[in-house]
Amino acid sequence: MLESLSDKSKHIAIGAALGIFFTLSTTAVVLATRGNSGQRHNSHNARSGKQSRRRSSIGESISKQIALPKAEKNSQICDGVAGLIGNTPMMRIKSLSEATGCEILAKAEFLNPGGSTKDRVALSMINIAEKEHILTPGNGSTIFEGTVGSTGISLAMMAKARGYNAWIVMPDDVALEKSQLLEKLGAHVEKVRPVSIVDKNQFVNLAKRRAQEFGKDDNASNNNDGSSSDNSQKTGFFADQFENLANFDAHFTTTGPEIYRQTQGNVDAIVMGAGTGGTLAGVTKYLKTLLPDLRSYLVDPQGSGLFNKVKYNIMYSPTEKEGKRKRHQVDTVVEGVGINRLTRNFAMSEGFIDDAIRVTDQEAVDMARYLVNQEGLFIGSSSAVNCVGAVRIARELGPGHTIVTLLCDSGQRHLTKFWNDEYLAKQGLIVKDVVDNLDFIV
Repeated sequence: MLESLSDKSKHIAIGAALGIFFTLSTTAVVLATRGNSGQRHNSHNARSGKQSRRRSSIGESISKQIALPKAEKNSQICDGVAGLIGNTPMMRIKSLSEATGCEILAKAEFLNPGGSTKDRVALSMINIAEKEHILTPGNGSTIFEGTVGSTGISLAMMAKARGYNAWIVMPDDVALEKSQLLEKLGAHVEKVRPVSIVDKNQFVNLAKRRAQEFGKDDNASNNNDGSSSDNSQKTGFFADQFENLANFDAHFTTTGPEIYRQTQGNVDAIVMGAGTGGTLAGVTKYLKTLLPDLRSYLVDPQGSGLFNKVKYNIMYSPTEKEGKRKRHQVDTVVEGVGINRLTRNFAMSEGFIDDAIRVTDQEAVDMARYLVNQEGLFIGSSSAVNCVGAVRIARELGPGHTIVTLLCDSGQRHLTKFWNDEYLAKQGLIVKDVVDNLDFIV
């Protein structure tokens, strides 16, 4: 066939044939490659599917073992340090409960962010002052308070959180770590000699005067045209924890309801000491409104006049006798409770306290050592007083009753006094290496 064609035609025919051959060959290779690739892809998919099913099976197995936490209705992220205040846990003190046959429960107030129940009071006083436009954050206002420590620490903490300054006046014989902590919180600390409340330089009276004097120099230096400087509206706010009923209100609206909720109303007695009286008054008044049969007991350290006020309606302590007083405040190593005057906050408890108990310094010291030995519970002096009182009342009421008290603060702010063996020995107290029973409670 090719012989009958011209040379040019032959070349064209051969080229066309070669083109068809190469086209068909290339197509075959591509198809073959696609086939192999598809097989490999299918094989990979098969392996991936097996692995995925295996992972899914493992996940299902784990999910059966680990249940997702269920969200609580009231669960939320708190807003700042104020949101951490309150709702402290209630703990059963095992050793005291087993020794008495009663349920002795203690509200762990030392777990508040400022380390004590006074956080509630500080927050309440500041909130009310802001609501009444006495305080305005950010304008140079300063909060003044006279305190033996805990309220000052709580106020210094909240002052920083709300944009205020804090000026704390305190006796110069309180535990050193309290003033150190105040300074770390940015407070100005003014220490004064312990004197009677009738003295104008007593720590509470001086704090009030400092607040009244605050800002006067700035106001006097207003601009010549009569306009005021930016700081002319700053306030010196005297918190006045002893007389300010925001103290009582804090415990009536938070601590009392929390105790009722945590115990489901199953409380036979409430036992606690008093300094300002706000905690005892607020908690007792709230609970007795709901639980008329509840018994309320004041626990008072030696040197305080509240015991006689409750028992005999006379504000008097034997240490008030001339020539007997060792110290110008309350003659006790216990800090935070005990007082020799009637405050507005304590007066709110009138008619609601059933009886009073006197606790010695030696009993408080022994109780603190007993609890750290038996429970690993490192408490402060006022908490120790409360626990002695709880045991006394448990013995008085008999087995089967529920007694609630407060652990106001921990021993961490009492290291240089209440937990200092050398200091206690100088006060005539016996410090035992180990206290393993409750025989010290008489």
